[in-house]
Amino acid sequence: MNTTNQPDPNPPQPDPNPLQPDPLSNPYTSLNTLTHSLSDLHSLATRGAWKSILDKIANARSLNLLTKPHEHLTYLTFNVLALTKLRRHVDANQELDTLLENGEQDDFNTPQFYYQNYPNHYPNMKGNFVPFALRWLHAYLPYSLGQRMKSLDRLYTLIDFIRSKKLTTLTSPSKDLWKRREILVLNTIISHHLSQKDFKLCLDLLNELIGICGDDDPNVLSKLGYVKMQYGDVEGAKKTFNAVEGMITSGSEVGLRNLVSRSKALMYIVEKDYVSAVREYEECIERDGMDMVAMNNKALCLMYSRDLSDAIKVLENSLERVPTVALNETLVVNLCSMYELAYVNHADIKRTLNNWIARVAPDDFDSSCTRT
Repeated sequence: MNTTNQPDPNPPQPDPNPLQPDPLSNPYTSLNTLTHSLSDLHSLATRGAWKSILDKIANARSLNLLTKPHEHLTYLTFNVLALTKLRRHVDANQELDTLLENGEQDDFNTPQFYYQNYPNHYPNMKGNFVPFALRWLHAYLPYSLGQRMKSLDRLYTLIDFIRSKKLTTLTSPSKDLWKRREILVLNTIISHHLSQKDFKLCLDLLNELIGICGDDDPNVLSKLGYVKMQYGDVEGAKKTFNAVEGMITSGSEVGLRNLVSRSKALMYIVEKDYVSAVREYEECIERDGMDMVAMNNKALCLMYSRDLSDAIKVLENSLERVPTVALNETLVVNLCSMYELAYVNHADIKRTLNNWIARVAPDDFDSSCTRT
């Protein structure tokens, strides 16, 4: 059951110029007619067009459009990200191996990564030009290849690197940037330990995260309550969730109110009070019609209440109404499981769903989750 308190997918950004034809859907426009600017890569990534990014980068490389060292590195980062999104983890890892002189040392601090070693390209510039996203991918990839400890080692090394940067950074905007990166990596480490049910370690890391974010961050506190609940500390979880609820004021935004309602629903689920949990999720959906976590978990609670028909309707309606938000593997797995329980001809129904997904899903969607 997906009981995370934060919805995973994000809706795509609106087209800044809707009068221009979409190069991804226009049959008269090929990918190679696009320029190789970074803004195009960002746009394609926002659309989930990872295969197009691979084609675009291959084209830029073949035409020798990349002339400066940092350009090669930036495009390599997009390439590794696209391969990772497409679950081509071995290829992504090989791309990184070609970059590092010694794969065992994982060293991004060799002379090839410093501006001052290319005076013709970067006169009067100093410093390392390795994109932070590439450092993060380098730490994340081993986990995808089943090398959990190597990934954790790299993530902890990355945390040390970030903290050294925070200490030597003087300007406030840069400090804030490194703080956000520290929070990102620390959350990644917590997720890794949580997947292995290392609850005690997760609690220690979350308390460390609270020290960074402050004890008034509702999202971090909510995550702390969730881990306490998983750890078996139900009373501790209630206390933490109550602290989050105490942050609500008359002017509180919808996101905070839904966070509190989802936390309440989790406690009801622990008590097997699915009717009350459904009520909390319905309040979330009424406030925010794109709260996919609430929709998914409402459907599961209905299923546990033996109302399979309504559970299926909740998930089908969410896919029909907001497909770009609702289309994620967890929701589809749950829907297919319900089909298998409800219908004799579930194979035909799942095949229809799979065909629809093939038309509307981004490149990185794992269609195998329909089990057709």
